[in-house]
Amino acid sequence: MQFHPEFKASIVATPSTESTIPEIPRSAYLHIPFCRRRCFYCDFPVSVVGDRKQGEDSGTIVEYVNWLIAEIDSSPVWGPPLSTVFFGGGTPSLLSVSQLSRILATLDRRFGIAADAEISIEMDPGTFDRDHLAGYCHTGINRVSMGVQAFQDELLAQCGRSHRTSDIFTAVEVIGEVGIENFSLDLISGLPQQTLEQWQDSLNQAVALNPAHISSYDLIVEPGTAFSRTYQPGVSPLPTDEISAQMYRVAVETLTAAGYEHYEVSNYARSGYQCRHNRVYWENRPCYGFGMGAASYVGGQRFTRPRTRREYYAWVQEWQGNGGVFPIPETSEDEVLLETLMLGLRLADGIDIARFTQQFGGDRLQQLWQCLLPYYRQGWVNVHSLSEGRYFGPNLPSSGAIRLSDPEGFLFSNTILATIFEALEK
Repeated sequence: MQFHPEFKASIVATPSTESTIPEIPRSAYLHIPFCRRRCFYCDFPVSVVGDRKQGEDSGTIVEYVNWLIAEIDSSPVWGPPLSTVFFGGGTPSLLSVSQLSRILATLDRRFGIAADAEISIEMDPGTFDRDHLAGYCHTGINRVSMGVQAFQDELLAQCGRSHRTSDIFTAVEVIGEVGIENFSLDLISGLPQQTLEQWQDSLNQAVALNPAHISSYDLIVEPGTAFSRTYQPGVSPLPTDEISAQMYRVAVETLTAAGYEHYEVSNYARSGYQCRHNRVYWENRPCYGFGMGAASYVGGQRFTRPRTRREYYAWVQEWQGNGGVFPIPETSEDEVLLETLMLGLRLADGIDIARFTQQFGGDRLQQLWQCLLPYYRQGWVNVHSLSEGRYFGPNLPSSGAIRLSDPEGFLFSNTILATIFEALEK
């Protein structure tokens, strides 16, 4: 253990033999944990406030915002202004305009927010109107990520969602009236009783709404959720593994045919509209985290805040008393290596060979390649040379990228990663 100031860069040993100053974060995630109800698949740290409480009408939300601002306000300041800010949850659109404005003003006062920053907020259909969203835009919000999940009311009810299909269309209409071009829709495949025909219909309806970005996630039945007490993966009424795989292929085919770039395993974007904030995670770059359950990656180390409000409030109080210094577990070189692979292979860009070699060394690269060779021969892994395009030789080039093929490599990425982890952890 070492005592490490979260926001002050320190000199640490990197996986190469040299010591360097870690990159200083230019991104911040803020967790807003409140929801009208808990969805049956959700294992996020959330607090349910019911259908009638939001903004200043909820003492619980008012209290939380005050503690969140206290955490930001007591954080040491280091580095350039923020280039991305992301309000996630939960349902951040339950915040009032004034509450969101206070949080952003605090961030700007402590860290600065770049003039061209991407400032995103997750919103649920049925939780905002035109004035509400226009107020958000006035505070600086310029990107909206909306949790649609499905376009069939029966599936939405099956998931415990509070909105219905009509709310989706109303919300998108409001987004258009306010003038937000950069908006994203989230969809979930593999839901209970969901058919391929319903999934195709959801994809078609999402495309027809012309969002700049679409996220398509496969349902994961997480322990402790309502779904985990009812369903077993691959067992009816959940789709079989074969149907789930087909749903993934259908999403790739439908969305790329509609002009969306498949830039990450679960994410598609029009040209120029990739999520800049999420790329920070996938590229394993540092990021500040604020709020209940939020994770920070600063100074080469990660830590996560408590997942309940009371424990989080106590944590903030202790944080203030310690001047932003806490004991943080050391992050090992192997952990950094595995995180880099796990995140980087999710991207269509893949793993940059020269950068990987510089960071982890040629021996690690060869060890990685030995793991990937069977999948390369199977067509699940591609190697692209900067000078030759797609590379078919028996040895890796010194530059270029290692990528998973689309869709099969992405589809079986967990299998590939499990092989890598098993070999590299020996």
